[in-house]
Amino acid sequence: MGETDVRIIELEDFNMASALGFGPSPEIEAWNKLLKWAGLKGLLEDLGNRRFFGFNNPDPSAGSPNYGYEQWMTVPPGIEGDDEIEIKEFQGGLYAVISCQGIENIYPSWQNLVVWCEESSRDFGSGQALEEMLNPELFVSSDGSFVSPESAADELRFNLYLSIVGG
Repeated sequence: MGETDVRIIELEDFNMASALGFGPSPEIEAWNKLLKWAGLKGLLEDLGNRRFFGFNNPDPSAGSPNYGYEQWMTVPPGIEGDDEIEIKEFQGGLYAVISCQGIENIYPSWQNLVVWCEESSRDFGSGQALEEMLNPELFVSSDGSFVSPESAADELRFNLYLSIVGG
């Protein structure tokens, strides 16, 4: 990975809807909850104006196939959640960002980004590491449900955000 592959970005504050999933495939559960809620709120009609971020919560633990995943979608002010969707405020921050394509490339790209940070003049920050889905239209069906990403696994594009300080 070259120095030019990593971009330094200041993420602005934003409001988001948050859904949690837990189990051997929590991403799908979290996406389904979020998309069902968003569809009922009419928020999927302008999919291009939404940003989608996710991360493990909690991380996988040794010996268990289960872990958690939290999926976010940016929302306008004044939107209310429900029993499964929490509205939160993200405080932004400074991030090192790398892009990758294909689900199988997420983990190696994270490893490369961490190595870059360790070898750079940057220190790790305390902000949440994030995976931003750049082309959600590949797996959001016309009725707002989640379509299994296996059909587009090689086409999915992500920005990976690692919180940093200084430099």
